[in-house]
Amino acid sequence: MPDHAPHVAAPIWSYARRVIVERHRGRAGELHSLALPDDGVRRVWVLEATHPAVVLGSTQSDDVVDHRAAAAAGVEVVRRRSGGGAVWVAPDDPIWVDVVIPRGDPLWTDDVGHAFRPVGRAWSEALETVGVAGTVVHQGAMIRTDWSDLVCFSGTGPGEVLHHGRKIVGISQRRSRSGARFQCAIPRRWEPQRLCAVLREPPPLADLLHVGGEVGEVTTADLVDAFVAAMA
Repeated sequence: MPDHAPHVAAPIWSYARRVIVERHRGRAGELHSLALPDDGVRRVWVLEATHPAVVLGSTQSDDVVDHRAAAAAGVEVVRRRSGGGAVWVAPDDPIWVDVVIPRGDPLWTDDVGHAFRPVGRAWSEALETVGVAGTVVHQGAMIRTDWSDLVCFSGTGPGEVLHHGRKIVGISQRRSRSGARFQCAIPRRWEPQRLCAVLREPPPLADLLHVGGEVGEVTTADLVDAFVAAMA
């Protein structure tokens, strides 16, 4: 199969509460365009980008990206349908997991802000399970900074997870008639210079070095397994 074609494997885990885990591989734009199923089943999608990309939030202007620098570096510019600032995506980093909660699921709520919280609690529990102790789920309203409209990890939203004051799980949400898709990014290494290199007017690097957390050598399989168990 060509490396640009999206790939989905058969479900790799299934739990008592009908949680299906699938692995998808492809370009970032293809992964963001995956259609939400309408079968009432809770899903966890483990996503692997085949090429580096800067992913813009739904309301961000294309002008925030230096398209010439991005093209020279082989970095795709992609837009997601959920809100927030720009996120760096590459084949090895971050761990990218999307959670699909159908309407009618026990975790479903019509309150958009509260909907993030059970997802964040499950990530916090999963991180504790794999040895990342001391995480905190943000319970309040969005905390904005000078750069949060530009860089996702510079702000903190409801349900997002902090580790020693740094955001270790970023979450955005997209809703449809069938349910909600929570797009979650967990950095293996927090290296904001990769994102800054393709922004037209990047923040001072010193302002970003300490906003993101990282999970280091934690494996995707172990973290996802712990997360699905926490959800179920």
